[in-house]
Amino acid sequence: MSENSTTQSRYIKSYEIRRAYQGGVQYPPEVRGVEGAIDIHCHADAAHQDALSVAKLASKNGMRGILYKSIAGKQRAEAVQKVREGLQRWCEEEKVEPILCWSGCNVAARATPPSAAKIREQLDAGIHAVWMPVAMHANTLSQIGGRKSWWDPTAPRGELTPALSWDEALKVGHYLLDDHGKLKPAIKEIIDLLHDRDIPLFFGHATHPEIYALAEECQRIGHKKAVIDHPFSPFVNLSIKQMTELGKAGCYLNFTYDELSPLLGVDPFDMYKAIRSIGVEHVTLSSDCGEPLFPNSVEGIRQMRAYMEAFGLSKDEIKTVSCDNPAKIVGLKAA
Repeated sequence: MSENSTTQSRYIKSYEIRRAYQGGVQYPPEVRGVEGAIDIHCHADAAHQDALSVAKLASKNGMRGILYKSIAGKQRAEAVQKVREGLQRWCEEEKVEPILCWSGCNVAARATPPSAAKIREQLDAGIHAVWMPVAMHANTLSQIGGRKSWWDPTAPRGELTPALSWDEALKVGHYLLDDHGKLKPAIKEIIDLLHDRDIPLFFGHATHPEIYALAEECQRIGHKKAVIDHPFSPFVNLSIKQMTELGKAGCYLNFTYDELSPLLGVDPFDMYKAIRSIGVEHVTLSSDCGEPLFPNSVEGIRQMRAYMEAFGLSKDEIKTVSCDNPAKIVGLKAA
């Protein structure tokens, strides 16, 4: 099929969906259609959306919780605790139920190698989820480059590099496998620790060999909180067949607004077909919002749910993928 015919097919399908879907009247700044949802991938870092403001919006509109993948402040668990305290005071004044808030962390700071000792410190401090390498993964650096100061302290803070060669990316970035294609001992130790503490493991920007190795290890030890973010993203780039295999292996496939946004432009019908192939039991929806080019996370969740319902998920299935499955990942019972 040519690119033009593919675009035409998507265009026709989009109008079929627009005309059929009746999601309810919106009353800005209220956000209808997010009740009970838990966003397990939210950004509130410096220059992103404000963590407390988005928590207030989520509470006012009936969401259940937000897991902050990033948040402004050096100590993430402390930063989220401040959000909880400020939110509690505001909710008492507004007479609304506050959402639950959790903090996540990256498995390694910049060029520092991952270690179970460091993750244990983070968990003891109150971290509730761990991401494998993202911006500093060799996979990311080989595709879009990064800030040179991340691995070279002599470089100016604003110096950005173009995409690095794979060999150069491996020298300065993270990679989870050894020379024999097996998970490095430190990574296996971290997975064991997360399993013992019942903490979710997000696979980050891992390559396909790493993803399958992580999934195999989680399945081997019975860790049921393994999550693959934005599987359509170029960093992850899984086929629907691969997504389905990984779902059967016990992983959750976490689809995000980032994928549907104009920046990545994934066809929502393709996302719906992937969810149907995987099965809703191993799917979650989240925002991955926070950056200024995206809507706030509450609106991102609304759009994710609306798109997937419009294309064919039932209301019960929407609850499964945006409420019940995320609840399992953060250690809650289904509401």
